[in-house]
Amino acid sequence: MLMSNKIANRAVMCDVLIEAAKDNKDLLVLTSDSRGSASLVDFAKAYPEQIVETGIAEQNLVGISAGLALNGKRPFVASPACFLSMRSIEQVKVDVAYSNKNVKLVGISGGVSYGALGASHHSLQDIAVTRAIPNLEVIIPADRHETKAVFEYLVKSDKPAYIRLGRNPVEDCFTEENISFEIGKARMMVEGTDVTIAAVGETVRVAMDAAEVLKKEGISTRVLNFASLKPFDDEAVRKAVAETKGIVSVEEHSVNGGLGSAIAAVVAEEGGRLTIMGIPDETVVTGTTKEVFDHYGISVSGISEKVKELLANVK
Repeated sequence: MLMSNKIANRAVMCDVLIEAAKDNKDLLVLTSDSRGSASLVDFAKAYPEQIVETGIAEQNLVGISAGLALNGKRPFVASPACFLSMRSIEQVKVDVAYSNKNVKLVGISGGVSYGALGASHHSLQDIAVTRAIPNLEVIIPADRHETKAVFEYLVKSDKPAYIRLGRNPVEDCFTEENISFEIGKARMMVEGTDVTIAAVGETVRVAMDAAEVLKKEGISTRVLNFASLKPFDDEAVRKAVAETKGIVSVEEHSVNGGLGSAIAAVVAEEGGRLTIMGIPDETVVTGTTKEVFDHYGISVSGISEKVKELLANVK
């Protein structure tokens, strides 16, 4: 089936930043030889005095952005998520988060979206690392519409944040273009009473499609979108535990330390059932996003199967 949406989330980011920069000369974009892959070429053309190119030097990139924030600028850093969340994590932790500087760290081509470049270019530990750092918000939008809402929030926010964006266009999860985004709140994408699927980022659309299939089989499935991973909506998890028979979490991330782990911390207190789906604790296989997703069961059929297994074990 051909994808109807051709607009990548990173392109939407650029549109929002161009609009915001019209009235704010303190808004700066910093890239690490990545303006092309971040879809920020148009920003550079529109505001050549408001973009800083550091070359492939991610640690310098973050350190410079923290210095600019210290002097009242509002920097947006765009660099491959695999390097931004690992190579420069010391600068993220100390220069940005510990110092509580208003830097927005945009990890582009996140998850497995670099495809054939393989494990060295995948970012499957970024949620685990960034969620553990104080003062740092962690956000992964589900589609282009939520990306627009997220960046409209970010240009007004004074808090440091890490945002992961995928490389390729994804199918829309929202039917309306102008939606709201509230930090710290999960969004119910599909209502349901039998079971809950909790998803984030590009897995939200897959979860919604799985819910549609399960509905035809008589299983009422709630789908929660946890775009805000930190602060985290514990209450949405508590309600899911109380109102449905269990939760299946699904994410484009290691099964250790990501969305599933955040949910597990709440479920442990509430006594509910949880199945965590994601990338297992191994070197990830090489392939396109769909090929990697299918290999690890992050698909309509794979999620549906896990939901049925969970329900079968409910006494």
